[in-house]
Amino acid sequence: MTDAFFTCRKNVLLAKSLPTQIEGVFDATGGRLIPEEQEALLQQWLEEGAGNLPASESVPTVRKVSVTLTSDWLEGSELLMTSLSDLNTSPEVTQCGDQQLLELNALTSSELQDYAGAELTRLPAEETVTAAISVRWAAEVPQTDHQTAGSDVEVLNDDPLNDGSMNVLAWSLACDTETAPPVLPAQPIQDAVPFYPVPTEVPYHEILWRDWEDLSVQPCVLEQISENTSLFEFRVMSYNILAQDLVEQGLDLYVHCHPDILNWNYRLPNLLQEIQHWDPDVLCLQEVQENHYWEQLEPTFKEMGFACFYKRRTGTKTDGCAVCYKHSRFQLISFSPVEYFRPGLDILNRDNVGLVLLLQPVLPEGLGLKAVSPLCVANTHVLFNPRRGDIKLAQVALLLAEIDKIARTTEGSYYPVILCGDLNSVPDSPLYKFIRNGELSYHGMPAWKVVSGQEDFSQQLYSRKLLAPLWPSSLGVTDKCQYVTLCQPKKPGRREYSRDFLLQFRFCDAACERPPQLVLLEGVTDAKPVASAREHSAVTAVTKRHNALSFLGKQCSGVIQHGLNLTSVYSHFLPQRGRPEVTTMPMGLGATVDYIFYSAEPVENKAGECRRLYKDGALKLLGRLSLLSEDVLLMANGLPNRFCSSDHLCLLASFGLEISSL
Repeated sequence: MTDAFFTCRKNVLLAKSLPTQIEGVFDATGGRLIPEEQEALLQQWLEEGAGNLPASESVPTVRKVSVTLTSDWLEGSELLMTSLSDLNTSPEVTQCGDQQLLELNALTSSELQDYAGAELTRLPAEETVTAAISVRWAAEVPQTDHQTAGSDVEVLNDDPLNDGSMNVLAWSLACDTETAPPVLPAQPIQDAVPFYPVPTEVPYHEILWRDWEDLSVQPCVLEQISENTSLFEFRVMSYNILAQDLVEQGLDLYVHCHPDILNWNYRLPNLLQEIQHWDPDVLCLQEVQENHYWEQLEPTFKEMGFACFYKRRTGTKTDGCAVCYKHSRFQLISFSPVEYFRPGLDILNRDNVGLVLLLQPVLPEGLGLKAVSPLCVANTHVLFNPRRGDIKLAQVALLLAEIDKIARTTEGSYYPVILCGDLNSVPDSPLYKFIRNGELSYHGMPAWKVVSGQEDFSQQLYSRKLLAPLWPSSLGVTDKCQYVTLCQPKKPGRREYSRDFLLQFRFCDAACERPPQLVLLEGVTDAKPVASAREHSAVTAVTKRHNALSFLGKQCSGVIQHGLNLTSVYSHFLPQRGRPEVTTMPMGLGATVDYIFYSAEPVENKAGECRRLYKDGALKLLGRLSLLSEDVLLMANGLPNRFCSSDHLCLLASFGLEISSL
C-alpha cells in the first residue's frame, strides 16, 4: 500500500497539463490505457504486499476513500522552478474532509496492511486480481473543465507517450466488488529507440531547477537608480524552439530521445506552456517553422495579446525567425526584415535572416507629462557551419548595419538596443568579442577560429584564412558596420587631401580660368593649362582608385568596428557550481550559443585591459532566469527531454527603461 501511495506522489510531481487557454486552441487527445503497465504495476504491488504482511489480523471497517488531486493544479513549467516543499503545501491539492483524511490514514495503517496480507495468502493466484481488497483500476480521460470526481484518487501518469501531449491517466482506487479488467499478455515494443529516463527518486523539476536572479537589489544597480527615478519594466525572452522539419532531417542528433517526445503534437503544448508561464512582453523565437507559425503559433500568440512579425529563411528553407510583443505594452514604430543572402557574393551566400523592430513603450495612464525612449529589438539566427566563421561575421555585420539605421536618433546617438538570437558562437570567441567590445582585427585569422569552441580545426594544414577586405564595396556597408548612405559627415575642422585627390582637379574648369586679381607674368601666369589625352586618362584612373580606397578605409587593414555598446545579459559561468553555463547540448556536449545583448555605457578601462567594461545606462538589467550546467542537463537525459521540448534552453531577462519628464 505504501508503494501505491508513493507512486501516486511521484506521478503528481511529474504531472503536466495544458492551461485552459492553450487547450482551447489545441485539444489534447484522450489518454490511452496501457494494460501491460497497469497490470504490471498492480502485480508488483500485490506481490510486495503479500510477501511483507502478516497472515492474519482483525479487519477494520473500510469505507470508500475520496481524495481529489486536480490535474491542472500545477503546470509543467512551474515544476521547473517550484520547490518540493511548495508542492507539499500547495493549496490546490484538496482533501475531502477530516473524516476522509482519517480514512486515508487508516488505509496505510498497519491494521489494513495486516488484513490485506491475510486476504492475499488465502486467495488462489488466479483470483488475486479480482478479490484482493476488491481493487478496481480504471483509466479515465482527465476532466477538461477542471472538475474531478469526489470518489477517486487520481494518480497522474508520468508516461509522456500519449498522442503528442502529456495526458493524465486517472487511476481510481476504491473498495467495492466490481471485477477488474482481464490481464492481457505483455507485448514487446518493436524497434524501440533507447531511452534513459532520470531515476524516479530524483524528480525532474528538481534537476531542471532554474532560479530567478533578482539583480535590481544589487548595489551597482541601486546606486544608478535615484529615489525619484521611475522605470518602465518589461521582460524579454529569446528561444530557439527547434523546427520540426529540422528534427526529422537530423534524427541522428536525437537518438537519446524517445520518438514520441520528438513529436510536434507533444512538443508544441510544452513550448506554449513554458512561454505562457514566464509571460514575456517581448518574445524572440528562432527556428520557427513557417506552416506551424501561420497555422498554430501566431493564432495562439494573438490570443495571448501579442502582435507578431515573422521572416522565413530565403531559398527552400522552411523555418525562420519571429518577434512578438504585447500590444498593451508597446506600439510599433518600424519593422525591418534582413536577408543575408546576396547573389554573387560568396561571403553572403547562405539563407539566414534577421528582424529589427523599433518599438515605443506604452506608459500607463495617470503618469502626466512623462516620456520614455523607443526601444530597438533585433532577432537573428546565423549560420551553423563551424568552418565558415567568415560568413557568420559578415551576417552579424549586416545585422548591425540595419540596427544602426533603425536605432539611430536625429542627434547621431542610439536608442536602447536589445539583440537576441542563436549566434552559433561560443563566449569569448572572436565573433562574441566583436559584438561585445565593438572591434575585431580579423585579417589572417582562420575562419573556424571566429567561432572557436564549436569545433577545432587547428590541425588542418590548409585552413581558410580571413583576408581584408571581408566583403566588397558593392555591399554598401562600411568597416564600421554602417550603410554608406547613412554615414555621418566628418566633423568640421582641418581637412587633409592626398596628392592623388588634388590631381583630379588639375584641369577642371575653375583651374583653367585666370583669376582677375592674379598678377600677369609672361610665361608664368599667362598660360592656360591644357591636358593631353594621356594625362586625362591617367588622372581619371587615379581618381577612381582613390575613391575606392577611401571607401574601404580601415577595412583594408582587416579591422571592423561598431558603435552600439552592447553587453551580455548572462555571465556564461555558474559560480555556485564552478561550471560554465550552457544553452544547448548538441550530441551530448554542452555549449552556449544563444544570447541576449543590451545597450550599456562603456566604462574607462584600466591600462592594458582589452575587454570593454560596461555599466547600465538608460536601459537597466533588473533580473534574469538562470541557466544550467552541462552535468545537470546530462542528469535529465540531455535536450530535448520530457519537460524541455527544444534542444535549446530559453533565455529570459527583465529590463527597466528610465521614464523622464517632458
